[in-house]
Amino acid sequence: MGKRHPLILLMAGLGYAILYIPILIMIIYSFNSSRLVTVWAGWSTKWYGELIKDGQIADAAWISLVVAFWAATIGIIFGIMIGYALARMKRFKGRLLLSGMATAPIVMPEVVTGLSLLLLFISMEQLIGWPAGRGLTTVIIAHATFAMAFVAVVVQGRLSDFDVSIEEAAMDLGARQPWIFFTITLPVIMPAVIAGWLLAFTLSFDDLVIASFVSGPGSTTLPMLVFSKVRLGVTPEINALATMIVAIVAIGVVLANWFALRNQGTDKNK
Repeated sequence: MGKRHPLILLMAGLGYAILYIPILIMIIYSFNSSRLVTVWAGWSTKWYGELIKDGQIADAAWISLVVAFWAATIGIIFGIMIGYALARMKRFKGRLLLSGMATAPIVMPEVVTGLSLLLLFISMEQLIGWPAGRGLTTVIIAHATFAMAFVAVVVQGRLSDFDVSIEEAAMDLGARQPWIFFTITLPVIMPAVIAGWLLAFTLSFDDLVIASFVSGPGSTTLPMLVFSKVRLGVTPEINALATMIVAIVAIGVVLANWFALRNQGTDKNK
């Protein structure tokens, strides 16, 4: 391993500093005993206790988890369909158009997506009476709509280097679809499917703009609640909430890396 240039180390250090120093400051101030977040008055964990007692934040967090779970699950189903179709049907008229339409929600401004979905739900309610108003159902549908685009990209990328000869061998032995897909293709691409589901879950849990358009009474997500509270001024409870989210994400990243390293070690020993 060659010696690393000091400039490269400096650039890496600056990059990590820009990313993590603000988060570190927020974590430190979450233990501030003063209600004024800009005035340090000593160490305290009382705001974590206040956060646990806040039923409004707990309800919003539960709604966000429910929405993210169902949006990711619905998005993974349709995303697999889109990604599989685009990966298998490589040459046909209109493929470029369909591929662009499948990935358009990724680059579409969220304001445009939220407004268009709101108008769609209003029109559907007027025509067929469903969905009746804006609520949890409309938020799940809206999040699943843009989540499936991200899943489609992940699945299509995995299928692009998939060894088709495995499926062809199964067909030679008498297997037919959809048995081939569920017993051969799907297990092979399962890491990409899991990655797509986690990506969709994270994007849904983090979304604010689209949820603001399509939500209604009783369907306030955690980002919406945090944003409404921050507009009146940052409070120590918000710092504590953000710190808890950072801790959960950090634990997830550490566990994922641990499992990945463990699997690599297992593969080398075989």
